[in-house]
Amino acid sequence: MQDSAGIEMAASVGPCASIPAEHMDFIRQVLDRVGDKWSMLIIAVLEGGPMRYTDLQREIRGISQRMLTHTLRQLTADGLISRTAYAEVPPRVEYALTPLAGGLNEIVKQLIGWAADHHDEIRANRSP
Repeated sequence: MQDSAGIEMAASVGPCASIPAEHMDFIRQVLDRVGDKWSMLIIAVLEGGPMRYTDLQREIRGISQRMLTHTLRQLTADGLISRTAYAEVPPRVEYALTPLAGGLNEIVKQLIGWAADHHDEIRANRSP
């Protein structure tokens, strides 16, 4: 489907109807990143302010060092969190949400809240 200017659109109805088809691959990549369970939990935890790596690892139970490092690098590369290294002995590094992540943080909190609110119902539906 094309819009009035002849640009190929991603879909004819729904939220993708206003998105040019050539943007959809990148949009899917962004949604994969921010929709990842570890990314959402890191963003939610950082709402309270900057945190050190070990504090993040302590707050996000079940995340491995490798996955935390990998996810922090990805979120930093996308500009959703900042990494600040302080020239101290021992070295100190803090991670914080960027202004870009501000609106995303509200969405993440809502998704986590929804999952918590419907935990019992979803668990019951999964039971054989």
